[in-house]
Amino acid sequence: MGRGRELPWEAAAPGRAGRDDAESLANGSVAERKAIRIEETRMWHITLTVAGGAVPSDDIRRGLEQLAHDHPFLLVGRYASDHAEVRYWEEARDLQDAAALALRLWGEHRRSAGLPPWEIIGLEVVDRGTWQQRAKAPSGGAITPVVPGGVQPF
Repeated sequence: MGRGRELPWEAAAPGRAGRDDAESLANGSVAERKAIRIEETRMWHITLTVAGGAVPSDDIRRGLEQLAHDHPFLLVGRYASDHAEVRYWEEARDLQDAAALALRLWGEHRRSAGLPPWEIIGLEVVDRGTWQQRAKAPSGGAITPVVPGGVQPF
C-alpha cells in the first residue's frame, strides 16, 4: 500500500528530484556543490622566511625548537640573530589555503614559542610533486641541505 506522500526528510531539494550526485555537482548551486563535494586536501611544502631586529641566537634557537614542538610537521628551522627560515609540510585544499595558513604561522606561535616580532619577508609554497622533483635533481635543486627535524644556525 502506497503512502501517498513523502516524509519531509525523504523529499528531494527543490529542482533536484531524480538527479544523481554528479549531475547535482555540475548543475547545482554553489551551496549544493559544497554540501555534496568531499573536500580533498593535498600536502604542500612551505618555506617561510622572517627577519627583523637582532636578538640573541640562543633566544631564536629556543623559540624555533618550541615551534617545532608546537607544530609537528616542522622539518627544519634555520636561524641567525636577525633572520630565520622554517620549512615544513602543510595540509590544505589548495595553494591559497596553504599560503594563508603559512602566513599566520609565525604570528600565531609568536607568544607561545617565544619568537621575536619579526616580519615575514619570504614565502614559498610548492606541491609535493614539485618538491620531490627538486629533491631528485642532481644539484639538489633549490633545496639547501639541512638536518631534518632540527634547528640549526645558517
